[in-house]
Amino acid sequence: MKSTQSSTRVAVTDLGTRAMPYVPLALFAGLGAVLSYLWKWPCRFGGAWNTGIGQFTNFCYTDIYPLWWNEKLNEGKIPYFDHPVEYPVGIGGIMEFFRRIAGLSSDPAITFYDLTVILMAVSLIAGVLLMAALAGPARRWDALWYALAPALILTAYINWDLAAGALALGSMLAWSKQRQWLSGALLGLAIATKFYPLMFLGPLFLLTLRTGKWVPFFKTVGGVVAAWLVVNVPIMIGAFPGWSRFYVFSQERPADWGSIWYFFGQKHWPILGDGERLDMLGVVSLGVFCLAIAVLTMTAKTRPRLMQLCFLVLAAFMITNKVWSPQYVLWLIPFAVLARPNWKPIALWQIAECWYFFAIWLYLLAQQPENAPLGITADTYFTAVWGRVITILIMMAFVVRDILRPDKDVIRQDGTDDQAGGVFDGAPDRFRLALS
Repeated sequence: MKSTQSSTRVAVTDLGTRAMPYVPLALFAGLGAVLSYLWKWPCRFGGAWNTGIGQFTNFCYTDIYPLWWNEKLNEGKIPYFDHPVEYPVGIGGIMEFFRRIAGLSSDPAITFYDLTVILMAVSLIAGVLLMAALAGPARRWDALWYALAPALILTAYINWDLAAGALALGSMLAWSKQRQWLSGALLGLAIATKFYPLMFLGPLFLLTLRTGKWVPFFKTVGGVVAAWLVVNVPIMIGAFPGWSRFYVFSQERPADWGSIWYFFGQKHWPILGDGERLDMLGVVSLGVFCLAIAVLTMTAKTRPRLMQLCFLVLAAFMITNKVWSPQYVLWLIPFAVLARPNWKPIALWQIAECWYFFAIWLYLLAQQPENAPLGITADTYFTAVWGRVITILIMMAFVVRDILRPDKDVIRQDGTDDQAGGVFDGAPDRFRLALS
């Protein structure tokens, strides 16, 4: 008995020792969550959500509060079954869970927002810790970029993106620990919450093709499919029209604010501004990016790191998407830092993202003639649109340079191959296209 108790104490002590370095990061992430909540003060406590332009002039807009009414949650409607929802089932499930709790309060819309914020704050803290674990002991403090990035503080509680981010980072960490079934399950849940994590299957496939690690890859894909089906099939069977609303809406919606296609459309560019060709243009341009990333992966003399490819493919998806909401910056922050933790281009990008955050609300103000003096012109707004694109392209160029010249990759300068690569870490090449 004494031996068992002693072993338990040693295990607890060892766990505490290993967890201790992450405590400060959790506290900083908590600080970021609190600052994000305080940024919404004029809306949450000052009533700006209910004053028309107040949520724009105070820069505290969120999707969460008005969706209490827009998605008929105030009427007790169950997402998908009683009312179609323009979000994947992961978010619909969150809505329904908090609807039931918020309905018991005296101010259900505010309670719904606060409950969602709590979940997003927990997701942020979890995401920061997962990112730190992915970065490894030598670079865990890089996760501060996720915890306290200026653009994160501005956009954290606009929508439910942080939940998908935590699931995606959890999937990558499970992959790095060679727990492929768990990695796939978490990635499947992330895709069921927001669509963008689907892009990460591309880098996994390309690195599998290069290393020949097919069994881990197929385990992960199996986990993705199983988890996605488990949460989607019941809704598909019971409420297919409501379930399909997200996919129909995504296909039918026109070019929206923030995207380069919106710029081309507003400027009436030939071909690029043609709304009828929008879906084709988006798919083709993304395909060109992905083909270039594939060629880079299969021809580089040194195999790219998984996080480098995840960043490149996600950045390509964002640039070519027909929608680019302000909170999409939350998708990219952790992967941008894990791909290349160099503060100068990241800081430049954060400045561009912050400028876009303020520009979009000022631009929306200008769309109403009575509020035009408070807003900005379309040309000024488009400087913010292209500012994001250009700064992300700059970061992509540096990552490509690091892949082609691994001596420039700060992650590999201490002899590390691929900290987050799992079975790819240190694996020999089985297939490579040699161009020289």
